[in-house]
Amino acid sequence: MRPIIGITSYVVPATWSVWNDLPSALVPHDYVEAVTLAGGRAVLLPPDDRDADVLRAVDALVLAGGPDVDPGLYRAAREPLTEVRADRDAGELTLLRAALAADLPVLGVCRGAQLLTVAAGGSLHQHLPDVLGHERHRPGPGVYGEQVATFAPGSRIAALMGGDRTIHCFHHQGIADAGSLTVTGWAGDGLPETVEDPGRRFVLGVQWHPEYRRDQRLFGALVDAARTAMKENRTACADR
Repeated sequence: MRPIIGITSYVVPATWSVWNDLPSALVPHDYVEAVTLAGGRAVLLPPDDRDADVLRAVDALVLAGGPDVDPGLYRAAREPLTEVRADRDAGELTLLRAALAADLPVLGVCRGAQLLTVAAGGSLHQHLPDVLGHERHRPGPGVYGEQVATFAPGSRIAALMGGDRTIHCFHHQGIADAGSLTVTGWAGDGLPETVEDPGRRFVLGVQWHPEYRRDQRLFGALVDAARTAMKENRTACADR
């Protein structure tokens, strides 16, 4: 069986065929294709903060990119360029906390890495050009910034990325304090690009967009971790 990988999603107005601005649950298909190519079965998870029961039906969780995390969650005032979606914050934090408690494999992408950070007690820079003095992390609407990252020797991300350290970013916020997570990757300007929790089975947050290139190093590692978790769960059930 293919591991089932839950991917968090937006609910936003979308237009196709005869439908115009119809509220729709969606993510870029790049996420789905990246999971499929890695050997997983993608399932979209729209925002829902009632409970995290759906995690009993998935083997790993992808926290997808999207709008800014509410600064109130890290005890900061909202700045003028910060745009939040309370439904995603509430729904995804419900899933994330339950996934961490169950040691479910988690991959956070862009906003997902920031949400991991906030859940770990960390904080964010709300507008990077004000901090760094440039816009290379988000060059323009729909344009990814290409950079070369540096990774901590011996870290999970260093082992996964190997010799190709090129990353593709699209974010105007960034990690200021990683909380209880470990920063293991940096952009050339020193901004954290990767956070990990070495004490868990697989908890990895990347500030860039690996789905853009269907990066099988990261999505493959997530699916492998999910497959291992599946086997361990079957063994535990058989022993009862």
